[in-house]
Amino acid sequence: MLVSVVEDALRKHYGALRVELRLADYGLRSLQLVERVPHASVSVPIHGSPQGRAFGAQEPYVTHEAGVVTAHLPVTIRGDRMGVLTVTVPPDRDLASLLAELGHISEALGHEILVAERDTDLYLQARRATRLTLAAEMQWQLLPGRSCARPEFALGAHLEPAYAIFGDNYDWSASADHLTLTVTNGMGEGIEAALLTHLAINALRNARRAGLGLADQAALADQAVFAQYRGTAYVSVLLLRFDLATGEVEAVDAGSPRLWRLRDRSVEPITFEAQLPLGMFEETAYVPERFTVRPGDRLLFGSDGVYDAASPNGESYGERALARALTSTRLLPPTQVPGAVLRELTTYHGDTALEDDALVVCLDWWGRGARQDVTLAEDARP
Repeated sequence: MLVSVVEDALRKHYGALRVELRLADYGLRSLQLVERVPHASVSVPIHGSPQGRAFGAQEPYVTHEAGVVTAHLPVTIRGDRMGVLTVTVPPDRDLASLLAELGHISEALGHEILVAERDTDLYLQARRATRLTLAAEMQWQLLPGRSCARPEFALGAHLEPAYAIFGDNYDWSASADHLTLTVTNGMGEGIEAALLTHLAINALRNARRAGLGLADQAALADQAVFAQYRGTAYVSVLLLRFDLATGEVEAVDAGSPRLWRLRDRSVEPITFEAQLPLGMFEETAYVPERFTVRPGDRLLFGSDGVYDAASPNGESYGERALARALTSTRLLPPTQVPGAVLRELTTYHGDTALEDDALVVCLDWWGRGARQDVTLAEDARP
């Protein structure tokens, strides 16, 4: 097992006394121990544990107790937060050099886990705190990850109920010059909704990978869904393509997912001309619209399960509460915003369970060269 190989190496070269690898569960509530017998041990919470502090801050967190030093290091690949590597060593180790070297090991471990997942269920099993429904299993396998970061942007996303989702989904892909992002909501429940979403997402990917433009991507997916369901089922989608150099965004709004922008502490919805969902009618023509994002903008995407969720007095979350949540979470990194918004949504909705899937995607935009310019300006201060 990969973890055993890492443990043996750390014991040999660093005198490690204990080594643990924990992966974040699907609900982002706990860190699950990776071991040969899945679910055999107690998990630790992400909120309120040393491992959770390293995971949340994405920085090493060190504790000193009982004559030993324990370092918790985030395992993250291209912005996608996977889990935490915990290493306990004797107190005489040089901590500064140790943390730097363990950081490289954590990064390499993350890459190896991605490769190993092609051949084993071990790491996928470790991520679940309880059993997934079949529909949820299908949807999680379809997702590109839960977060992604590049110099021009950072993305974070989350779905609830994490272990029983069925229709909502998201997808993204970054090339040298563009970021393509889709937020989808397939109608129906259970397996039927998951199958419908799978068809739409893979049709969009097929068109994108063939080099088609945004409107043609939507049209091809529309044809694929209609050919299968003949208008009896359809998929709502918000499809966007960001130019990494200019910040110009091309958008096709084909249904219910919505978009809000936080700019200079002001929250406002970005609205588009509503077009038909994918698969509702045969050979629908889609027309793209355009807007521009600026460095420092934060975009929040939500499914109808978010903005339509009602409080006990009947007010929908999207009317005013979502804007307040977006403002109150402005200091959090985009990886933490979706979970924070969905927790606030649960409180807002009251004691009853949400009636629909709830999907939140958060995008922080910096643009090409913007972060470097800020760094240079700060370095030039007297």
